[in-house]
Order: sequence, then structure tokens, then C-alpha cells
Amino acid sequence: MRILARYAVAGVLALSLAGGGAVVARQAATTVPAEVQAGDYKLDSSHGKITWSVDHLGFSTYYGQFVNVTADLKLDPANPAASTLTATIPLTDVAPNDDRLKAHLQTADFFDTANHPTATFRSVHIMIDPSDPDEATVHGELTLRGVTKPVTMEVEFNKAGPSMGGAYRVGFDGEATIKRSDFGVSYALPAVSDEVKLRIEGEFVKQ
Repeated sequence: MRILARYAVAGVLALSLAGGGAVVARQAATTVPAEVQAGDYKLDSSHGKITWSVDHLGFSTYYGQFVNVTADLKLDPANPAASTLTATIPLTDVAPNDDRLKAHLQTADFFDTANHPTATFRSVHIMIDPSDPDEATVHGELTLRGVTKPVTMEVEFNKAGPSMGGAYRVGFDGEATIKRSDFGVSYALPAVSDEVKLRIEGEFVKQ
């Protein structure tokens, strides 16, 4: 699956001095990565999911989703290479819109969730595109069925700032592509494509 995602960083905004010397921070939304608030973030799982797609017998592109993903993001806008991302994907929480397929995906033909109930991702290196600071390339490692392989995501920053309820959050989209055979999933090849495309949507809340 080709996973690319735009780099998301959040804004640290206008400061004003209150009487008595106290510093008061006023938060505002931003679409400028340089205005990010550094710190630790957690994925809002209700606004974070992974959509996957495969070619199905040449007749269609078949889509499904992983939900209830958890992830931790450490943002350092002054030194983006020092930022980190880790994620855990519960493979039993796959939503292919077909109960029989959902059950089949749990078997050793696919995810083998009896032995490997989750997949994990961890970033290794994050690179910002100097020509477009809204975009980043996230080099990382995906572990699925006990097999760890390098994966590259392209990430695009969307927006950062206070949301409903006042929580400060940052949002981004990403894409990546992997080969399922790399992880020992060869069922129905080549009728169902080896390449799996991933689209990631994430909103992270500052802790």
C-alpha cells in the first residue's frame, strides 16, 4: 500500500501581556506549519481512520476501513526531523461492509488475528519538502503478522487550532502503498491485487 500523508503541525499564536506581568496565550486556527504548537498529541480515534483499497478481479476497486486506531504524535516544528509518530491498528476492527469477508479477514489467509491481533507503525525519519512546507515524507516501519517492513507515507498538513470544546488539535491526510505479499498475505493472488493502497485521515489532540 502506498501510504502518503501530509505533515500536520499546529499553531502557537498571538501572545499578549495582561496587567501584572502575566502572559496570556490566545489560540487561533492556522494553516501555516511554522505556527505549530510543539508537544505531545494523541489521535482522536473518532476522527482517525485508515481506508484501504485493492483491485478486485479487474472489475472494481474494493474499499474497506480500519477503525479504532490509536496513535501518538510528538511534534517539533522547529526541528521536524525530531518529530515522531507511532500507531496501533486493531485488525479485528476492520470494516469491509461484508460480514463474511470480515470473518475471513481474521483467518490465517489474511491477518491471522488469533496470533497477531494488531498491526503497528512507527516513524523512523520525517522529512519536510523545502518547496512545500505543508507536505512531509514519513519513513517508517509497519509490522503486520509479525513481519516488519519499511513503509513510506506522504503526509499533507490541513489545519491546526482550537476545535469544538476548545481542545487544540492538528489534522492531516496521508497516503501510502504496500504489497501484502511482503507480509505473508498471498491469498487470492493475482486475482486480488498484491498492492494495497492506504489513505489515512487523522485529527490529533494536544495533551
